[in-house]
Amino acid sequence: MEEDFDFEKKVSIKETTMEVEHNALDSIKTVLLLRDFLEIQQRRAQAYSKLKRGFSDYMTSGGELAYQQLCSEITIEFNDCSKKVLEMESQFRSPDYCRVDLAQLLQAVQDQEKQKLHLTATIQVLKKAGRPSERLVSHENCKYTKPAEHQCVHVQEITEASGTEEAEADAEYDNALKEAIQGVQDAVTAINEHLEEVRYEIAALEAE
Repeated sequence: MEEDFDFEKKVSIKETTMEVEHNALDSIKTVLLLRDFLEIQQRRAQAYSKLKRGFSDYMTSGGELAYQQLCSEITIEFNDCSKKVLEMESQFRSPDYCRVDLAQLLQAVQDQEKQKLHLTATIQVLKKAGRPSERLVSHENCKYTKPAEHQCVHVQEITEASGTEEAEADAEYDNALKEAIQGVQDAVTAINEHLEEVRYEIAALEAE
């Protein structure tokens, strides 16, 4: 009878040990995947820095070709990052992890990253165009009478109506730019809060 009890006790201890080891392995796997995710976010941050520098250079020098090439490279990088995060989401939802909460956390970051990228592109398009009242006038449709003279089709009497129209266009432009900038800032704040949750989860798993 006592031997049976000892045997059951040993089996129970062995099962407990195996369960602890299994849980420890699960924690390690989860931590590694979360750390991979943080590395992806670092790649995204570097890509944004590169895009920002490239856009500043373009606005200064006007190198359209170099800027377009940079945009293509950055698009490929962002698409690759998104693809990898989607794969991580899928892994967290799988029976191997069963961490739907972490999958949803990664998805929330993905949504904010999409919004941030869309609004960043909007800001750059607006800045490239410039405020309506400050845009350069094109003379391609003007009539040339002599080599040094031409009849400019843009010369018109500045009326109160046209002045109001221009002011409204400027106001609309300013609001659009302001909203896009605010949207990017909101997205960045939300992303940083989610990343804080990821770091907290890593710390909690490592403390187990």
